[in-house]
Amino acid sequence: MRILTDKFFLLCYCFGTLLFTKADTSYVSSFLTGVALSATLYFFYKEGRTKQGILASLHHPDYNLVTTLLYGIALFFLPRLCLFTPLIAYDAMAIGNYPALLLYLIGITAFCISDIPILWIFLIFGLFLACYLARQTLSYTELHTLLKKTRDDSTELNLLLSEKNQALLDNQDYEIYTATLRERNRIAREIHDNVGHMLSRSILMVGALKAINREQALDAPLESLDGTLNTAMDNIRTSVHDLHDESVNLREVIEGLTGGFSFCPVTLEYDISFDVPRDVKYCFITIVKEGLSNIAKHSNASHAYLTLREHPGFFQLVLSDNGTVSMNDSDSGLGLINMRDRVSTLKGTLEISREKGFKIFIMIPKT
Repeated sequence: MRILTDKFFLLCYCFGTLLFTKADTSYVSSFLTGVALSATLYFFYKEGRTKQGILASLHHPDYNLVTTLLYGIALFFLPRLCLFTPLIAYDAMAIGNYPALLLYLIGITAFCISDIPILWIFLIFGLFLACYLARQTLSYTELHTLLKKTRDDSTELNLLLSEKNQALLDNQDYEIYTATLRERNRIAREIHDNVGHMLSRSILMVGALKAINREQALDAPLESLDGTLNTAMDNIRTSVHDLHDESVNLREVIEGLTGGFSFCPVTLEYDISFDVPRDVKYCFITIVKEGLSNIAKHSNASHAYLTLREHPGFFQLVLSDNGTVSMNDSDSGLGLINMRDRVSTLKGTLEISREKGFKIFIMIPKT
């Protein structure tokens, strides 16, 4: 757009020669030639610059160079073409054709300096004006290109930085989640090993006291103490079991199962958040154990694939292999029956496919 603006301005400037010469047929011919040639040169331009800082042509790299040079030679045979030389000089300057600019200067001087000196000054000024505008446009194009490149690079770096930050945040959340589960497991173990043993010893001691007690006045207090200790022990057991169940890290367990599977390599794709219901955790762990065991016993697969993914409304598990031997001729195998029972308990569905290997597809809805 900037090039078109410059050329329109120079065309208007060239019409200023009407102040010093008449608009005859040769003038109109010079005008049409200059406009047609300038439009053709613009058509072959592309916005961009070469390593030397010169605008490159779109299809024929030498077309603009030769055309502007031939126009300079034509000035010596058709002097009236000098009247629109500033318009073509703009293109010559844009492609760095300095020999053509020298020919324009010589042609204008030969045509005008002796007959119409004021026209010579007008055209020479127009020649320098065209060179100045072309240089300014080249600088503007270069800066604009650099700006767009810098902006694109900045956007790319920002996106990359955002991805890195998100990965760090996800990893930090996972580390916190893992540390929390380990701490719960440690607390459960400490309660079981210390408080549980102390309560067990207290219950045994109360039982011994009840056995050797001969005073009826102490029967009721000892019975109450025994009941309290047993209730405390039951509560401790329940709390320890809950803590242990909640401390199970599904991802670590699944990665341990697939990493320790020596029959064939297993490709794991895990995309589940931290907040997984306990029943779903143990269901998936049990099914993965049973599925990998069946692959090792009944399949000749060389590779297995395990996918655990969380969707907005359900959890998904897909276990498949590339074996050619079916693990079971029917769906009545004990392992598959157990899988179906576990999945149906959670109101899920289990589908089996034997095309291109054995595949188990499980979907458990979120409650």
